[in-house]
Amino acid sequence: MNIATMTERSAIAMQAPLRDKVALVTDSTSGIGLGIARALAAAGAAIVLNGFGKPDEIEATQQALGTDFGVPVAYSGADMSKPDSIAEMIAMTLDRFGRLDVLVNNAGIQHVAPLQAFPVAKWDAILAINLSSAFHTIRLALPSMLANKWGRIINIASAHGLVGSPYKAAYVAAKHGMLARRLDARGGDVTPWGQRAPHPRLGEEGLTCCGRSDPSAGQRRAARRSCRRCSSTSARYPWSRRRPHRPCARSARRSCWHIPRPGPRRCR
Repeated sequence: MNIATMTERSAIAMQAPLRDKVALVTDSTSGIGLGIARALAAAGAAIVLNGFGKPDEIEATQQALGTDFGVPVAYSGADMSKPDSIAEMIAMTLDRFGRLDVLVNNAGIQHVAPLQAFPVAKWDAILAINLSSAFHTIRLALPSMLANKWGRIINIASAHGLVGSPYKAAYVAAKHGMLARRLDARGGDVTPWGQRAPHPRLGEEGLTCCGRSDPSAGQRRAARRSCRRCSSTSARYPWSRRRPHRPCARSARRSCWHIPRPGPRRCR
């Protein structure tokens, strides 16, 4: 292969990093989901849209994506509250494209009401669409990703996955579940390939699953801080780049320690 051909292929890869990949975005006929689908199409991925809407509007959206980005675009009207419908959507994707590389779990609904007046049907629907649907899409998409040794799974959560909010009990519960159910390679959910993680072996085969596993910037800063009294750095967090932990100068038998949360650090 000559240098010119290699350079041309490198340029194409940079312009379309997801060329020859297939991306499925749930609830993507409008709003945030459609924006994500357009971004993936711009990166070269074939797109599978999902969601409800008027047939003529959905068809126009498909045509616009295909025309604007020159990628194949399919559509599934799967009801994300029904496992059988989700299975049919994944099967359709694999039958048409032969693979599934990028899965974006974006489907979600909302209902606001006091807990004592919250309709049971609405609770069940929100948990089914906002939380359980992601479980079903992931379990059905993983075999293709593992077979190809490449995949990306992105779960769309919310600020309500971290804090509560009045009158949104079901939505908050579902979004907390989305964050709690990160597929952690260190926990063995998708080993031997796993998600991008600090340990180099876990991400070496290219499978990345929903959520970041690396420490936050705040945790890194906290880990790099040294004790005010003995100037030693904790080894509690292995990503700290400072010198390794040493015994506290005030007592040879006790260790200096700190944790990444507000409050004074101390020697014990």
